[in-house]
Amino acid sequence: MKIGLIIYGSLDTLSGGYLYDRKLVDYLRAQGDEVEIISQPWSAYGWRLGQNFSCAMLRRLREAQFDVLLQDELNHPSLVWLNGYLGKLGTSRPYPIISIVHHLRSSEAHPRGLMPIYQQVERKYLRSVAGFVYNSQTTKREVERMTGCAKPHVVATPAGDRFQPEISADEIVARGQEPGALRILFVGNVIARKGLHDLIAALAQLPKLDWRLEVVGGTAVSPPYTRRIQTQIAQAGLSERITLHGALSDDELAQFYRHSHLLAVPSQYEGFGIVYLEGMGFGLPAIGTTSGAAGEIIQDGENGVLLGVGETATSARSVQAVLSQRLQHLHQNRDELTRLSLNARQSYLTWPTWDDSMAKIRAFLEKSVADLEK
Repeated sequence: MKIGLIIYGSLDTLSGGYLYDRKLVDYLRAQGDEVEIISQPWSAYGWRLGQNFSCAMLRRLREAQFDVLLQDELNHPSLVWLNGYLGKLGTSRPYPIISIVHHLRSSEAHPRGLMPIYQQVERKYLRSVAGFVYNSQTTKREVERMTGCAKPHVVATPAGDRFQPEISADEIVARGQEPGALRILFVGNVIARKGLHDLIAALAQLPKLDWRLEVVGGTAVSPPYTRRIQTQIAQAGLSERITLHGALSDDELAQFYRHSHLLAVPSQYEGFGIVYLEGMGFGLPAIGTTSGAAGEIIQDGENGVLLGVGETATSARSVQAVLSQRLQHLHQNRDELTRLSLNARQSYLTWPTWDDSMAKIRAFLEKSVADLEK
C-alpha cells in the first residue's frame, strides 16, 4: 500500500502519541508499504485553522496517489475544512481518510468560553473522515459520544515492550523489600494535564518519610507550568528530594524504570497512558486516575493505584490527600508494594505487543482500501 500520514512537526517528537505514530510507520514500512509523512507546522490554534486554506496542501493531497490517507487527530484544526474540500473537488484517485485518535482536545480542560468552539471544530472534523484508529475503548466511546455515530474503526492499544525489559521475579522482590527511601518515578512532559503538581502536593503532605521523586520529561513544552513546578518544589522545601531531569534517552529512562519502586503519573486525562505499561514491564505498580483510559490498564489494588478525579479545587485536594495516604501505605508496607510489583509485571507480560497492535491497524487499512474499490 501507498500511505500518507499527516502530522504536526516531526515524527520524532517526544510524546506517547508520536511514539504510537512512529511504531505504526516502522511496522508498515517493514511490511513493504510506502509511507509518506506530510508535516504541518506547529502554530497557535487560530493559525492552525487558517492552514485549511493552503492551496499548496490542497493541491498536494489532490494529486497524491495514496491508497489511504492517515491523519493524526491532533491535526484536526488544520484539516476540518480541508477534508471537505477534498470530498467536493474529488481527486485523481480517491482514497479513504482514516484518523488516528489518541485523545480528543475536547477531553482536556480549557477555558469555558473556548470549549464550545473547540468542540464544534473537533466534531466537524471527526465527521469528515471515513474511519478511525483508536488507541483505547475510552477514546472510541468519547468519539462516538461526540459524533453521535459509529464509523468503521479498529481499537489497537499501545504496548509497553519498547524496552523489552529482562527482569526476574526475584529481582522485583529484592527491590521491593529494600529498606530506605521509596523511589518514585514520574514520566511525561511537564504540562498541567499530567498532574505533577498534584503528585508534589501529595508528597509534601507525607510525614517525615524517606522518599525520592525523579521527574523525566520535557520541561520546555510549557515553560510557565515548569516555572510553577519549580516554585512549588522550592516553597515546599523539597528541592533535595525532587529532581527534574528533562527529556532523557531511552537507555537513561530504562535505568530509572529499573531502579524505581513505582510510577506515579496522576494525569487529569489520559487517552491511554503508554508509560503505565512501560513501567509495568519493569515491575513498577502504576498510579493514575479514573479520568480517561488509565483504568483500562491499572487495576486498583492489583497492579497499581487508581485515584478518583474531578474538576473542582475540592476534588483536587481530595485526590492529593488520598494519593498521599496511598504512598505512605506503600512506603510502610513493602510486602504490599512487592505484591503490586509482581502483578504489574504479569500485566505487562499478558498485554499485546506493538507488533500485535500495528498488525491490527494494517489489516484494517487493507480492508478500508478494499471496501472503497468495491
